[in-house]
Amino acid sequence: MSNRILKRFVLSLATLAGLVGAGAAGAVTAPILVVEVDSGKVIYAQGATDPWYPASITKLMTAYVALDLVRQGKVSLDSLITISPAAAAEPPSKMGFKPGTQLTLDNALKIIMVKSANDVAWAIGENLGGSIEGFADLMNETARRIGMRESRWFNPNGLPDPRQWTSARDMAVLGRALLRDFPDSRGLFSISAIQFGRAVMANHNGLLGRYAGADGMKTGFICSGGFNVVASATRNGRRLLTVVMGQPSARERDIRAADLFDYGFGQSTGWTNQSLDALAASSVTEAPDMRPYICDRRKPMPVDEGQGALTASVPGAGVDNANAQLMAAAAPPASALAFATLNSAALRSRTLPPRAPLQPILVWIGRDPAEGQIMLNAQEEAQKAERNAARTAKLEALKVRREAAREAARLAKAEKAEKAAAQPKQAAKAEAKSEAKAEAKAGTKPKAVARSSGVPKAATAYTSVEAKPAIPQAKAATKPHAANKAAAKPAAKADSKAEPKPAARKPGAQAKARE
Repeated sequence: MSNRILKRFVLSLATLAGLVGAGAAGAVTAPILVVEVDSGKVIYAQGATDPWYPASITKLMTAYVALDLVRQGKVSLDSLITISPAAAAEPPSKMGFKPGTQLTLDNALKIIMVKSANDVAWAIGENLGGSIEGFADLMNETARRIGMRESRWFNPNGLPDPRQWTSARDMAVLGRALLRDFPDSRGLFSISAIQFGRAVMANHNGLLGRYAGADGMKTGFICSGGFNVVASATRNGRRLLTVVMGQPSARERDIRAADLFDYGFGQSTGWTNQSLDALAASSVTEAPDMRPYICDRRKPMPVDEGQGALTASVPGAGVDNANAQLMAAAAPPASALAFATLNSAALRSRTLPPRAPLQPILVWIGRDPAEGQIMLNAQEEAQKAERNAARTAKLEALKVRREAAREAARLAKAEKAEKAAAQPKQAAKAEAKSEAKAEAKAGTKPKAVARSSGVPKAATAYTSVEAKPAIPQAKAATKPHAANKAAAKPAAKADSKAEPKPAARKPGAQAKARE
């Protein structure tokens, strides 16, 4: 082992020791394990039997049960798996197959190992177990038979279930069993990519094609469990298995796994190394929930996409002090989480080499590629028709909205014109009302007009009536000022319609008239 690797790993162990010592009682560390596949000897272990949420590394258990049923002759790799409505409804990552779609078990296993499709894994469980509950029973029975002790299985795809636990030790036992019991299927775990139709999907395992000798097996991620991986690598004919769980990002998970491989390949095993079976049972009674740290709601949801997939760090802190971030503030109040890592301070500037070119393996629906292509073409045509129908419906709805807008505009214009036509009449009425109020305020009534003015009673401000010429009356010897006083009497006396009385004539005037 080179001095560089030794120095890096010694610093890592010092970091881990400090974390475990600093953690309060009940502190939990992320599980890490390195084991030699052929001998089962443990090279390095930390929290290896602690319970942990497995996420999609559950699909390794699903694959073992399926391959075991094939070995028993109960099914074959050519058996058709049908996608049910329940399977199609599973959340991503998924292929998105419609209910009723069929594919071979062989293609289904390739898809769940590379794409980690939850809908396909669910369909495998339903078809091979009769139901999800029946398949979970097969998973638990098989786990006990091959020597897994801490695992409890309830679904075949690893989507969150608080009852579903495993451990790093159990996953190492499972990985060894897959490589030992199904040597002809080892290639299933090292496929760099699959091609379905025109789509190419790369394996989520960021070690494949980037770390020399990496040849499997499976990654997984859920918020409660963090980023997990069961990885295998071979160097000089020696194969190691590394299990890393609870990491805050896919990149950190890959780098830590690579560090562990570097360390493990530099170590030899002997009688002093423990076996997997000899690892002591854990005192931890339940799997810790990593959600408060891994999936901060204020940051984008992390994804398990291998190379370049990063999770958001806790605000105000960087990747290099992830250990401190996961102490009591990030954990449930009842316990503190000491996040055991391998030299986290060095991860910021480190990365794995670029990925080698992908070598996609063709997968299809139906019994064979020809049938699959026909079915795929039919589905594409149906999807195209659906898109066209949706586009047509959208255009029709847009047309209806436009027509409704035009009609509303027309009605608004007509209403505006009607209001404009009604404005003169309203103005005239308002003016008449204003004049009437003004006259009433002045103490006069509009209809009380003196007859001497020559204006008929029926005359108003809006009707033009020609006044008849006044009939001249006989001249009377009256005093001019008396007649004027009679004409200027108040309007209240004019309402009685009484003619003003003539002024009294003097006796002298009568005598002159008689003459």
